[in-house]
Amino acid sequence: MAKYFDVHPENPQQRTISQVADSIRAGALVVYPTDSCFALGCQLGSRDGIDRIRSIRRLDDRHHFTLVCQNFAQLGQFVHIDNDVFRAIKASTPGSYTFILPATREVPRKLLHPKKKTVGVRIPDHAVAQALLAELGEPLLSSTLLLPDEEEPMTQGWEIKEQLDHVVDAVIDSGDCGTEPTTVIDFSSGEAEIVRKGAGDTARFE
Repeated sequence: MAKYFDVHPENPQQRTISQVADSIRAGALVVYPTDSCFALGCQLGSRDGIDRIRSIRRLDDRHHFTLVCQNFAQLGQFVHIDNDVFRAIKASTPGSYTFILPATREVPRKLLHPKKKTVGVRIPDHAVAQALLAELGEPLLSSTLLLPDEEEPMTQGWEIKEQLDHVVDAVIDSGDCGTEPTTVIDFSSGEAEIVRKGAGDTARFE
């Protein structure tokens, strides 16, 4: 059964955040809030976590997983960014954007798009997600909590706990964080390509 944690959306309880971070380090798969929907998250190198996310969402190997990073310095360890792209991404973070970029060798091969060798990265503008990332000291391997055959992500923590009780290890609930996923921008060719219009404004990339 999944553990349920009710945390304050702006001042998350440090003890709870530390407890969840410890469980992630021990291999847990958690549901946590972001600035655009709840997300599934596990430790970066967790093969079991990746397989469980794929199973829950029924994803194929072309799916771009996202490395959710605390800040730009951390993001820069995992993707190659040239100067123009750097400026564009820097101006849009933290925020509701996912950027697809060529991955560095720091990224486990299993996370990469099989042909493009790219990975998604983002920096969320959400106090709970930021507190968890700060405690972990590394990115969370993540995917939007959008279940198969559903048109919109789930929004209520208690419903998520009820429905996913036996397939995740913890649910962090800090209230409704919306149903609109991130805007996805593919910079892998050096030019901005809008892959999905979501919560982030696309005007600067058009």
